[in-house]
Amino acid sequence: LTFYWESTRVVQPIFLGKMISYVENYDPNDSAALHEAYGYAAGLSACVLVWAVLHHLYFYHMQRVGMRLRVAVCHMIYRKALRLSSSAMGKTTTGQIVNLLSNDVNRFDQVTMFLHYLWVGPLQAIAVTALLWMEIGMSCLAGMAVLIILLLLQSCFGMLFSSLRSKTAALTDKRIRTISEVITGIRTIKMNAWEKSFIDLITRLRKKEISKILRSSYLRGMNLATFFAVSKIMIFVTFITNELLDNLITASQVFVVVTLFEALRFSSTLYFPMAVEKVSEAVVSIRRIKIQLFQCQASETPSLQGLSFTVRPGELLAVVGPVGAGKSSLLNALLGELPPSQGQVSVHGRIAYVSQQPWVFPGTVKSNILFGKKYKEDRYEEVIRACALEELLKEGDLTEIGERGTPLSEGQKARVNLARAVYQDADIYLLDDPLSAVDAVVSRHLFEQCIRQALKEKITILVTHQLQYLKDASQILILKDGKMVKRETSTEFLKSEVDIFSLFEKGNEQSRPFLVPGTSTLVSESLVQSLQSPRPSLKDAAPEHQDTENIQVTLPLEDHLEGKVSLKTYENYVTAGAGWPVIILLILVNIAAQVCKGVYFGLGNIQRDLYFRLYGKEDIIFILDLNWYFTVYSGLIVSTILFGIIRSLLIFYVLVNSSQTLHNKMLESILRAPVLFFNRNPIGRILNRFSKDIGQMDDLLPLTFLDFIQTFLLMIGVVGVIVAAIPWTAIPVIPLGIIFFVLQWYFLRTSRDVKRLECTTRSPVFSHLASSLRGLWTIRAYKAEQKFQELFDAYQDLHSEAWFLLLMTSRWLAVYLDVICAIFVTVVAFGALILVETLTPGQVGLVLSLTLTLTGMFPWCIRQSAEVENMMISVERGIEYTDHEKEAPWECEYRPPPSWPQSGVIHFSNMNFRYSLDGPLVLKNVGMSIGTREKCGIVGRTGAGKSSLIAAILRLSEPEGGFRIDGIWTNNIGLHDLRKKMSVAPQEPVLFTGTMRKNLDPFNEHMDEELWNALEEVIY
Repeated sequence: LTFYWESTRVVQPIFLGKMISYVENYDPNDSAALHEAYGYAAGLSACVLVWAVLHHLYFYHMQRVGMRLRVAVCHMIYRKALRLSSSAMGKTTTGQIVNLLSNDVNRFDQVTMFLHYLWVGPLQAIAVTALLWMEIGMSCLAGMAVLIILLLLQSCFGMLFSSLRSKTAALTDKRIRTISEVITGIRTIKMNAWEKSFIDLITRLRKKEISKILRSSYLRGMNLATFFAVSKIMIFVTFITNELLDNLITASQVFVVVTLFEALRFSSTLYFPMAVEKVSEAVVSIRRIKIQLFQCQASETPSLQGLSFTVRPGELLAVVGPVGAGKSSLLNALLGELPPSQGQVSVHGRIAYVSQQPWVFPGTVKSNILFGKKYKEDRYEEVIRACALEELLKEGDLTEIGERGTPLSEGQKARVNLARAVYQDADIYLLDDPLSAVDAVVSRHLFEQCIRQALKEKITILVTHQLQYLKDASQILILKDGKMVKRETSTEFLKSEVDIFSLFEKGNEQSRPFLVPGTSTLVSESLVQSLQSPRPSLKDAAPEHQDTENIQVTLPLEDHLEGKVSLKTYENYVTAGAGWPVIILLILVNIAAQVCKGVYFGLGNIQRDLYFRLYGKEDIIFILDLNWYFTVYSGLIVSTILFGIIRSLLIFYVLVNSSQTLHNKMLESILRAPVLFFNRNPIGRILNRFSKDIGQMDDLLPLTFLDFIQTFLLMIGVVGVIVAAIPWTAIPVIPLGIIFFVLQWYFLRTSRDVKRLECTTRSPVFSHLASSLRGLWTIRAYKAEQKFQELFDAYQDLHSEAWFLLLMTSRWLAVYLDVICAIFVTVVAFGALILVETLTPGQVGLVLSLTLTLTGMFPWCIRQSAEVENMMISVERGIEYTDHEKEAPWECEYRPPPSWPQSGVIHFSNMNFRYSLDGPLVLKNVGMSIGTREKCGIVGRTGAGKSSLIAAILRLSEPEGGFRIDGIWTNNIGLHDLRKKMSVAPQEPVLFTGTMRKNLDPFNEHMDEELWNALEEVIY
């Protein structure tokens, strides 16, 4: 298709030349020549029409191929993510995979459209060179030499694009990864008042990324400026060479040469450089995707040694040991996640697994418990009672759970996870410390009613630090440093009088209780141990034949605006990149560039008319005044090129800086948002705006904006010259413009909403990915990979439907516009023949050649204006994130004394607390005082409001009533002044990618000695 429709471009100048020859040799009595001329006009019209049809047919098929490639690669990336081992996950982050799915895979959409021009461009250049040689001889080689030099230059640009794309992608990965970690750990960041420090960190990363993007943009600007100027340079050099060789040239030859060079301009100076650029970028993206897909799935180092035990149905094996003993690794080995280097692991039966870190997915509590199993009321009610979930929340098991488990507490999430496992009715249950997240009463209920009763006939392996339950275990396995210290029955263990606490001792731990010989229990029921074990590794292992047909993941819908993009959005976008002086300079440069082009066309037309009138119709030969021609036209061409380059660079500078400014405003705005914002918006949705939408503002929007401005101004100039040369052409031009305007209006009404739909359907893809990565080990344990893959594909297909609809609406507009332009060419061509007696060859040649140029230019301008409008939706979505609800100011005019608080007396005065204005009260009329240096223990069952009290003290949501610290009402001071005076150990630990030092001191504020002291204090 590419070959055929580009061939029609090469044939068009031939028909044009024949028509001009007819006008040159016009004889009113020669009817045969007239009929032949009508044939040439029909051939020219047919070529334009065939070009319009084949052109869009080609791009339609290529866009479909690109979309299919992208969807297939996304499928493979997600499938690989479900198979990553813990060691591979340590090298991969959610943000990094999101960047692959949002930016890298989009290169397939782009590269397929231009790939064929790598061979079509040179082939067409050879064909055009042959036709030019036939017309003007060896003079054409001078113009082709310019093209070759340009192509060599653009090849160098292509290598630079590849290098810059690789560096930019690495910096984008780092930025998205950091933003992902910030969003994940937002509670910890707010508790420690780290927002400003993280804003500075991400802003510095963004600044480095923008420096690379700007360099790439400047190269694109040079390419685009060259595209608009190269045909003029080639024509100028060719005709100067022709004059120096003393060759005569006729009007028909002039316009054939001009039209041939114009035909070559698109394939060789626009599409060919684009192909080089897109292939270079695609190669970089393919390498990055390859690295992700070929990551090793196996774990690297063994963590268990010399284990040997057997567990039979009806037995409970309790696994205990200090932090890092290998308890979670043991469960992973049973799941098949840690292949044994020697010996073997024999597991007979289906496995159910409860992870140490509770995981829930977006949906209802009920769907989280069923996890694809068919609903059986009796069984379901039994599980609910055993897992203490009868009075879970106001809406019961139909309560909607957000991405982070909102509104469930950690204890409630742990019970939902346990209920999910129990409902599976498996043969073997691997429970990784499920009792640590609940209070003592619930813990006793879960152990007695669930583990001992509901699972009494099952094989149960319980990792726990609740030592009071060891007496009820069939076997007890003690681990330390990945080795089995002891394995005995509970009776044997009691008789052996093992000092179990010595296994948990490290450093300068406080004195501990010892076992007393003959006691009936190992430890007192009131003893509370708070030891943590490492997270399980992430690798394939799970029960077989798991029914996952009915897993339902419900993601909240994303709000979006309606109607056209407002002028205020355009103003905010442009002014974000530069002040009004720079914008005014940009406008003046655009005017100057267009004036130079207009004068170039106008002088050419005047000169041709002058020579025509001088030499008469019978001998139409252009004898050029070389000095005048060289001086004026070289000046005009140099001015046009310079202004074009300055315009391109200025536009990219302004718009890329706008992207940087909007990114920084978005970042500051979301970090100023209350915690409720992050509970209501999944991480994938937020990352979508910081990856895909910002990526469009960085890359496609500036290029499309520049292309539209240049094409629009050039179109205005071309139409002006056409109407000036032959005034009657204004008759079809005016209705043509009206039709185009109506089509654009009709198209934008639909495409804007389709674009918004495409943006909103993209977010669930990233949200599902983020949710899956958090629950990776649970998904694999239940053999739910296939179903979650199907869910991902369903979200991907939904987005692809919106994307394909967007492509097809754009292609629909393009076909209509080009067909109408083909009709316009037909009218002008036949009109010129009808009015041949009143026209000169110069007029006919100029108008027809410019009309052919206008054929692609007019529709392209309309389409680019629509594309700008659609891409501005990304700007609109970015601005939307800069203008949402914010928490209280970080600093207020009233600042507490630097020494505050001195005593640390806290007084609560009838304080109420809720997480949202429309939410229920979680703390009611709290009134109490905590004195100087008092240590206050807060107790209560799961969901009683213990964590909410900490949230109220730190003002994660504004409490009603309030409290005082050392006599100062905390609601009168800034959040940072309050939070910086407190130190919090959050319930859910957060670690950032990097070294231990970075996690202890993220912003290098402490000395080494202080860090080592802190590590020794926590017995590291």
